[in-house]
Amino acid sequence: MDERGTRTWWGAIVVAAVLTGLTGAWGIARDPLEPYYEAAVRSMAGDAHAFWFGAFDPAATLTMDKLPGAFWVQALVVAVAGPSPSAMVLPQVVEMVLAVVVLAVAVRSLTRSPAAGVVAALVLAVSPAAVGVARGNVADPLMILLLVTAAWAVARALRTERSVGWLAAAGLAVGLAFQAKMLAAWLVLPALAVAFLVAAPVPVGRRVTATAVGGAVTAVVSLAWIGAVSLVPATGRPWVDGSTDDSELAQVFVYNGLGRLGAQNPLQELVGQGLALTAPGTGGEGPSALRLFVGDLGRATGWLAPAALLALAVGLWATRRAPRTDPRRAAYLLFGLWLLVYGVAFSAGAVVNVYYVATLAPAIAGLLGTAFAHLVAERERRGARVGAAAAVVVTIAYGASLVLRSEHPLVTPVVVAAVLGAVAVGLVMTARRGALVTALVAVLVLPVAATGWLLALGGGAFDTPYEPVREVRAVRVLLVAAPRLAAGTLPGLERSRAGAPDLMAVQSSAVASVFAYPTGDEVLPIGGFTGTGPTPTLAQVREDVAAGRFHVVLSFPSSDPRLVWVAQHCRAQRSVDPTFQVHVCDPADAARP
Repeated sequence: MDERGTRTWWGAIVVAAVLTGLTGAWGIARDPLEPYYEAAVRSMAGDAHAFWFGAFDPAATLTMDKLPGAFWVQALVVAVAGPSPSAMVLPQVVEMVLAVVVLAVAVRSLTRSPAAGVVAALVLAVSPAAVGVARGNVADPLMILLLVTAAWAVARALRTERSVGWLAAAGLAVGLAFQAKMLAAWLVLPALAVAFLVAAPVPVGRRVTATAVGGAVTAVVSLAWIGAVSLVPATGRPWVDGSTDDSELAQVFVYNGLGRLGAQNPLQELVGQGLALTAPGTGGEGPSALRLFVGDLGRATGWLAPAALLALAVGLWATRRAPRTDPRRAAYLLFGLWLLVYGVAFSAGAVVNVYYVATLAPAIAGLLGTAFAHLVAERERRGARVGAAAAVVVTIAYGASLVLRSEHPLVTPVVVAAVLGAVAVGLVMTARRGALVTALVAVLVLPVAATGWLLALGGGAFDTPYEPVREVRAVRVLLVAAPRLAAGTLPGLERSRAGAPDLMAVQSSAVASVFAYPTGDEVLPIGGFTGTGPTPTLAQVREDVAAGRFHVVLSFPSSDPRLVWVAQHCRAQRSVDPTFQVHVCDPADAARP
């Protein structure tokens, strides 16, 4: 590109980045956030020991049930700006803005087409799933940024014979993404490896060597923090939540890994103990090949998925006779395998939170950007026009079905999209100037409308466009109503605290979070996130009661020996919610047989 073209290109990317920032930050102070992560980030922001180990509570008795990488970023902002929704959401907004920019550069580098980068950036910027995660306090935006950075590093490796360093950089990015989202980050590795092994402009031996170096860097960086923490004696660090043996490896590879296959997720396990809540944002559909195209998951990220899959199939067929190093085929392989591997994983997983599927959005955007540039180059060919027309028709029809099958059918966007789609098809078939741009606008109408609905709702990571009213209510109960109810009880809890060091003890760190975040005080979490974990032990609970560390204990009706002991030795109090039991303990209670 000449200087003017470069300025124009960067101007378009800035527009996409600004759009991403505006949608992410819209009503940022009112975003419904995950209380568990809020409380943990506040604890990490207030103490270097809690920060390093990813502790849930200020006293660092227990870690979060995730690796702390993504929450380190949030904690640093909170340490400077103070605890607030804005401070916790801002890092995610910035991460998604950067992801849009890096994706644009990566796609342009892969395809050698500036137009492909612009289209990819715009598609990612208006994706409802990407907008949703930017508006929450979950770990996914940082992982997405690091994964598109890894794709950019591979794109650079495909343009040079000195590729080992770039593969090492890609491995570094994936390893850091592992710190944010654990095993989910590794699912991108087949896409990066295959694209490089097929298309790199170096002999096969150097391709294999560079890939091995990238893999080794990924493994070392991924496991570095786990290794460092494992060297610390158990008495010098918090207990690792999500494990039964105080092991980060168990937390990552079992609790957050193999344990998720064919089992409930931790939130469902918690709810299953009798809480009068539902587990929101879990997709609604069971494992199936169509899971990502229907219901909540379809409305989160499915709008352009059929077009992306069609682009992948047609693109690979069209480049079947191209040279091995063909850049378009490399892009189709990288983003296509990214989409397929994550898609299969999400389709087969026992439970999928709706914000997980935001990881598909960069792959969909990359495929559509690549296909758009490919169509521009081949626009005089009848096959290209027919393929473009088919993509428009399929996308509009599928998007319309998503809207009409929801409980909030909005007829106007469907009609507008259908009209634009019909115009685009006519233009594409006659190959008139501007046909492909019109087609692009047509297929983006419904995702843009869905993102607008999300913003109008004030939704975040747990919400999806046009979701049923009952799911909206479930999200609000968990993320809004429960914290407000807990905040209303704080004056009474403070009186019952009677000067004790800890505000209270609560079964489940998830429930403890709604009391801990507003105050920043220690709320001893019994049983970790699910309320069933082994820490603290019964002996530790008795010691804390004897030492007067807390007086109030909040729990579910439970056969857990720790809670049975509390029920037998402490005074029962009336609870505002029959789901919970409240007991007041005095040091003398610990001495009773």
